[in-house]
Amino acid sequence: MSAKAHFLNKLHALQATPQPFTSKTEADIAAFRQRIGQLHESTETWLSGTEIKTEVVSVSVTDLLVGNRSFDAPGMLLRYGERTMKFTPLFLYGHGVTGCVEVSLCAEGKVTPLHRLFMRSGSESGWRVMPAGAFSGPERTFDEEAFFTIIASLLP
Repeated sequence: MSAKAHFLNKLHALQATPQPFTSKTEADIAAFRQRIGQLHESTETWLSGTEIKTEVVSVSVTDLLVGNRSFDAPGMLLRYGERTMKFTPLFLYGHGVTGCVEVSLCAEGKVTPLHRLFMRSGSESGWRVMPAGAFSGPERTFDEEAFFTIIASLLP
């Protein structure tokens, strides 16, 4: 076997082997990052053929319940003309929550929080959505219909 083939085989084996997490928090952070990545993929699919541009940005999240430490998570921007909608990771842990992303509109020099997406603990695998500032009340499933309802304010 050539040196290159040996190197590539070893590299592939390392990449294919999942790294064990040393704590539940590390596993939850990885799941949060992955679910935000899936959200971005869905968004790009839903916006295919439109003039709305998507962009992934890195956001530093400080969570008091993660030992008051910070971790990076992907955020997302949607741009249309001079208007931007931000999907910003806010925190990892809350009551029954393992991840929260705030959706806000940036237009005319103002940032307006609109909704929050919650990644629930346990068996629920989808995002749930609630208006920003609401601490209780009805949540709904975040799906394609909810997505377009939320981003409607991106258009002037």
